[in-house]
Amino acid sequence: MNNNATEKTGFRAFLTRKGVMLSPKIYFVDAMGSMALGLFATLLMGTIFGTIAGYMPADSIFFTYFNNLKVYAQGATGVVLGIAIAYTLKAPPLVIFSSGVVGMCGNALTATFIFNGVEKPISAGPAGAFLCVLVACEIGKLVSKETKVDILVTPAVTICSGILTAMLLCPGIAWLVYVIGQFVNSATQVLPFLMGIIVSVAVGMILTLPISSAAICAMIGISGLAGGAATAGCCAQMIGFAVISFRENRWGGVVAQGLGTSMLQMGNIVKKPAIWLPPTLAAAATGPVATCLFKLECNGVSAGMGTCGLVGPIGIFTAMGFTANSILGVIVTCILLPAVLSLLFSGVMKKVGWINDGDMKLEL
Repeated sequence: MNNNATEKTGFRAFLTRKGVMLSPKIYFVDAMGSMALGLFATLLMGTIFGTIAGYMPADSIFFTYFNNLKVYAQGATGVVLGIAIAYTLKAPPLVIFSSGVVGMCGNALTATFIFNGVEKPISAGPAGAFLCVLVACEIGKLVSKETKVDILVTPAVTICSGILTAMLLCPGIAWLVYVIGQFVNSATQVLPFLMGIIVSVAVGMILTLPISSAAICAMIGISGLAGGAATAGCCAQMIGFAVISFRENRWGGVVAQGLGTSMLQMGNIVKKPAIWLPPTLAAAATGPVATCLFKLECNGVSAGMGTCGLVGPIGIFTAMGFTANSILGVIVTCILLPAVLSLLFSGVMKKVGWINDGDMKLEL
């Protein structure tokens, strides 16, 4: 018994010394948050650059410039994801740089499936990169600086373990995220009202939780009307909290929550969950407006960003163009309705005593 206890203690001490924490928070909150930043810097920016290129004459230097920005920004997605995740896991430099290779492989490795009699190559995308880098990074940390030839051993172990993981798991991951994405996107097309509510509420709440809604939207490849509903839900949370907490947080709170993140309210939500109802009910209302009335569309990581840096509205314009419908839809669904409905629901809840002044105070 003593030997077993000593071995367990020694192994745990070794893991601690190597920085391997086996923490769900680190893996699925911190690392996923960094993954979202990596997606923002590459895939999302590439999409924006591509949209700008689309408005340039095809034979102009401006088209070539913005098209190059698009190609190279999007092409770097897997590498940047790997480095971003490994950096958040506090990996040594050799592990961080090697994780870029793993991220590239996990993001790009494809598997071919047959759907309705047609062969379709599918990549695991950001989901594959995320899982493969987590495995490779932690294994790489275990061997880092444990040998006299660390410069060879650490990158070799990190890359080999990561790519082996990709070869074993990415086909299954690719199939799973494809099926989930197709179900959500297709179901929203068939049942726009009901799915508008479900997607808007779910993604909006994920945005406010310490989980990356942007990363999740990118992982499952959310698009079309489902992406529009997701954007509406995220905007409802951010604009909603910014407006109903104005008394407590003033203009600093409007900027921090409306253009930053509603996640700032998470501490207050834990103390008093009722404050989450107004923006969530607003999301339930704006989702169907987005899918049924304005038929807003948005794709991938943009759908999970809301009004953070105005990425959600920009994503809608990228998918739909600058039309009267898209502009009016963004103004009504992403800004006006969330503000008005959240204030209305909050006012009712304050009258019945469910919410009180000061419940949403932030330390800004």
